Amino acid sequence: MPQDKLPKPPLDLSSLVEAVATSYQADAHTRHIDGSVLPNRDAVLELIDLFRQVLFPGFFGKQNLRSTSLNYHIGELLGVIYDKLFEQVRAAIQHEHVRRTGSVCINCDQTAAGVTQEILGAIPRLRAVLATDVQAAFEGDPAAASHDEIIFSYPGYFAITIFRVAHELFEQRVPLIPRIMTEYAHSITGIDIHPGASIDEFFFIDHGTGVVIGETTTIGKHVKIYQGVTLGALSTRGGQSLRGAKRHPTLEDNVTVYSGASILGGETTIGTGATINGNVFITQSVPPHTRVSTKNPELQYRNRPPKEFVQDQPPDWQI
Repeated sequence: MPQDKLPKPPLDLSSLVEAVATSYQADAHTRHIDGSVLPNRDAVLELIDLFRQVLFPGFFGKQNLRSTSLNYHIGELLGVIYDKLFEQVRAAIQHEHVRRTGSVCINCDQTAAGVTQEILGAIPRLRAVLATDVQAAFEGDPAAASHDEIIFSYPGYFAITIFRVAHELFEQRVPLIPRIMTEYAHSITGIDIHPGASIDEFFFIDHGTGVVIGETTTIGKHVKIYQGVTLGALSTRGGQSLRGAKRHPTLEDNVTVYSGASILGGETTIGTGATINGNVFITQSVPPHTRVSTKNPELQYRNRPPKEFVQDQPPDWQI
């Protein structure tokens, strides 16, 4: 009888269930049973889509919008966002309160309602700063055909959009949800921006893959960074004892950081107008209007005869 036709041995389901349940009790860090309700990750990702619809009307969600129906569309959309955001914020606040105190949160509904209203009230301001970001991308990238192309397709702009919404939630001290949002953008784009970072207007990430921006990073106006840039901490060996400390660098206005550069440390400041060339490693401050670069590596060239003259020779790896 063929191997794939052999009968499968019976599954001892009761023993397996018992073993899995026992493993749950063995480690409290990887289970969530008999606890407060957590935010729903799928609902948070749905909120990202809804925020993009209200931030960029006509681009995402309902298209062919008309001025005559715009107010109705905005009102309907804001109502949906309010209900969904309130539910997720309340769950996040309740969970954090129970985790820290072990008691039921009495004022969580009121707190969640206030936070939700603050976030929705920030939408006009978010639209204004995102307008500067798309302009920075258009002016900084000669390959950009239009503002529409940037909004629709640029991974850097997608990550910045999600970051700006997540940062508002972070500033309101909402747990879990901001990081869910930015890590979703990270998984899609390869751009890792902590929601706690402080980033001013006219910010542009070109290409973007591999960019890391740490929690306590401060970025000024008109800053442009390329793929593979790390704005990180010098060391995280202190673990939780470093929480709240300034661990990541400051980039002042009009700074450009080219691909592969690493700028590390909370005391490191890149001065106004500085340019950081690719593949440099910086752990100390750079004065304003300074260009930092490494010496070009020594390149070696070897003359190789045309292929037809070396057919009988073994490849290099066999020599």
